[in-house]
Amino acid sequence: MEQIRNKTTLSSEEINRYARHISLPEIGINGQEKLKASSVVCIGTGGLGSPLLIYLAAAGIGRIGIVDFDVIEYSNLQRQIIHNTDSVGMLKTDSAKEQILKINPSCRVDLFNQKLTNSNALEILKTYDVICDCSDNFPTRYLINDACILLNKPNIYGSIARFEGQASVFNLRKDSPNYRDLIPTPPPLELIPSCSEAGVMGILPGIIGTIQAAEAIKIITNIGYPLNGRLLTFNALNMQFKELKLKSKPENRNIKKLIDYKTFCSDIKVKNEVDYDIKSISIKEFKKLLEKSSNEIILIDVRSENEYNQSSIAGSRLIPLNRIESGVAISEIKVLTAKKNLYVLCKSGKRSLRALKYLNECGIKGINIDGGIDAWHNERID
Repeated sequence: MEQIRNKTTLSSEEINRYARHISLPEIGINGQEKLKASSVVCIGTGGLGSPLLIYLAAAGIGRIGIVDFDVIEYSNLQRQIIHNTDSVGMLKTDSAKEQILKINPSCRVDLFNQKLTNSNALEILKTYDVICDCSDNFPTRYLINDACILLNKPNIYGSIARFEGQASVFNLRKDSPNYRDLIPTPPPLELIPSCSEAGVMGILPGIIGTIQAAEAIKIITNIGYPLNGRLLTFNALNMQFKELKLKSKPENRNIKKLIDYKTFCSDIKVKNEVDYDIKSISIKEFKKLLEKSSNEIILIDVRSENEYNQSSIAGSRLIPLNRIESGVAISEIKVLTAKKNLYVLCKSGKRSLRALKYLNECGIKGINIDGGIDAWHNERID
């Protein structure tokens, strides 16, 4: 990363605002001016992006970019602290900008109310000094990583799930590790539960997002030892940090252009589906089947009891995934499917695919419903 040159000076008001920074010998006036002259872009304004944006604004970053296309829901408020109850229904970018300017009115905020894709990533990211990956999915992480390599930008990475989180700094120098050194091949998508499926401790993204903010400040001011070549992991249940060393492999930097990352990450899933000979059906097709031959169908919902009680399809039978994978429900399912065709549903189609793989091994054939209950609700809205 090129050193950020001071192109600005601090006003008397700013000297007072950032007095506790300036009193640190490692930062001082010069470092605070670097922060004011710098630019940081954050991809994702959720659990990780919320604390990161708050602290970067408070720290005096001169220009902040925000990339997100989502709107705020009530279920976000447990961990996405930059938003509040009055923000529900707003674009996350608009809500975040509103809060940032309340914290620091002198901060310039650029909004990109769109999904980061292989066609817009280079254009959006190229004008920023530091890139912060606060995304929540593998396709976007690989996209950000490869764009940073092509643009020669540092990538401050964070990730969370349930009670665990991790952070690192990728691509700080040309010989630095990148995300592909951590995860060379994406895992099968059906094995990756979403935040709504797996859950997450509300405080966890606050810890990891704040670490990401600290790394951004260190890199911009050129102080301390960034998480370059190091993966910091955190377990909230054990209240334990661990550090793993990462090594850079030249072949993982051989990025010539951005690709279709959704296809790249879903290829593993397609191969697995073929191996297990699992068929899938769309919600539209399934609804037509229900209308014509509902008596010939048994629909099993493999979500948790809590999810099922919140919303379910009439006539479906709840058998949570853990009961299937533990073998407890196999005999029951064999009886249910003796004279009926089995269809399996979850929230998005991932857990149902896992269930069908296990059932296949037990000699039970069934069909996966693509998109799960989410697609069912979207179809009703449409």
